[in-house]
Amino acid sequence: MRFDDTNPTREDIEYVESILADVKWLGFDWGENLFYASDYFEQLYEYAEQLIRDSNAYVDSLTADEIREFRGTLTEPGKESPDRNRPAEESLDLFRRMRAGEFADGEYVLRAKIDMASPNLNLRDPVLYRIRHAEHHRTGKDWCIYPMYDYAHSLSDSIEGITHSLCTLEFEDHRPLYDWCQEALGVYRSRQIEFARLNLTHTVLSKRRLRQLVEEGHVAGWDDPRMPTLSALRRRGYTPESIRDMCERVGVARRNTMTELALLEHCLREDLNRRAPRRMAVLRPLKVVITNYPEAGSETFEAINNPEDETMGTRCVPFGREVYIERDDFMEDPPRRFYRLAPGREVRLRYACLITCTDVVKDELGEIVEVHCTYDPESRGGTAPDGRRVRGTIHWVSAADAIPIEIRLYDNLFTESDPAGSETDFLDLIDRDSLEKVIAKGEPALAKAQAGDRFQFERLGYFCADTDTQPEAPVFNRTTTLRDTWARISQRRD
Repeated sequence: MRFDDTNPTREDIEYVESILADVKWLGFDWGENLFYASDYFEQLYEYAEQLIRDSNAYVDSLTADEIREFRGTLTEPGKESPDRNRPAEESLDLFRRMRAGEFADGEYVLRAKIDMASPNLNLRDPVLYRIRHAEHHRTGKDWCIYPMYDYAHSLSDSIEGITHSLCTLEFEDHRPLYDWCQEALGVYRSRQIEFARLNLTHTVLSKRRLRQLVEEGHVAGWDDPRMPTLSALRRRGYTPESIRDMCERVGVARRNTMTELALLEHCLREDLNRRAPRRMAVLRPLKVVITNYPEAGSETFEAINNPEDETMGTRCVPFGREVYIERDDFMEDPPRRFYRLAPGREVRLRYACLITCTDVVKDELGEIVEVHCTYDPESRGGTAPDGRRVRGTIHWVSAADAIPIEIRLYDNLFTESDPAGSETDFLDLIDRDSLEKVIAKGEPALAKAQAGDRFQFERLGYFCADTDTQPEAPVFNRTTTLRDTWARISQRRD
């Protein structure tokens, strides 16, 4: 693990610690092999002096704008700086005075002397060192000159004996400079290899765009569960195993492609299906009164924690005369193939019993506020005593025992699959409804949830306790949904 901490104005210990935590969470451990480019500042400086002595570098007084102007274009060669042929002794003296802090930011730079007519703009005397009177998070005020990334990257790899340095395709044009730095100094040769970076639909992965989302307040921070950062995926409830699984399935390629977010969600569902304990929660509660159940009666039913893993055992869920069901699980005038609760219909309350709707209570606006049902006392556990077929099974929570839980329903942050490639500004493609907060009802066992705990809320999806969770006041993020059979049927009907 190495940090290229060459720009003191951009480095922050908070980012370093966050990256270390995220990569370790992902399942990788570098042991004692944690390095920083700043570990090699003295060695990199000595290499720079050697380049000057060998007439492979010179101190230049052109401003940043002038350097850009002198560089030329893709169709026109660059122009040499008036300082390009400065004597090595003079450049060496100026470079040492740059290190001593005698000059202001931008007054001088150290440039490689390569080829101002090269078709590769990166070889037109690139800047190797610049003056930055800024405190570094590791070296403090020891340095006021700092190496550029391309120079530090190449030589840090050489110092560490890196055999293959893997980069994304945008660094392909930088490889000749990477090679030149090592060749000019006659040091250990590493090999830079480029590959296509991972691109996901419905998000952006550019650091510049992600920073814009955070700094302009379009999201709540780097760990906002709608972001594609590791800290955000972790907070949303993704597992490191699911992320690694997706990467293994996608593989490494030389051509830029777009990977469907659905693949990552598929890998996540496969993983959580095996490991996530089941719980019941109702997002949009509708009260059901079981009229033939004793008013003061109560009992518990045994519920399976995970049908994929018997070792997780079972739990007891309380039951009483009044329960909550999902509002979407009841329709007063249902269409064909709707197998949930409706007037005169019988359904199974998961783990509990069979109930039949007998009446509907509405408010003055005609909205349904309560459903009355009867239950079959002989159907304890949800099995019909006479073997009759009951097609619908719905989840529920006991009204007397349910706890309020905050649910954050996350959707894709962008409305288009490739916001970075759209002609429309990517900020205009943000889905302003990508987060919905609801106060739901959950079974009592959820009161003990701690941040990071993952569950499958039966028939709803996978959820993770958020870092905002407090004792007896859980907050859950929806990680991903389950497949919705009725939604597919409805789409086909439409």
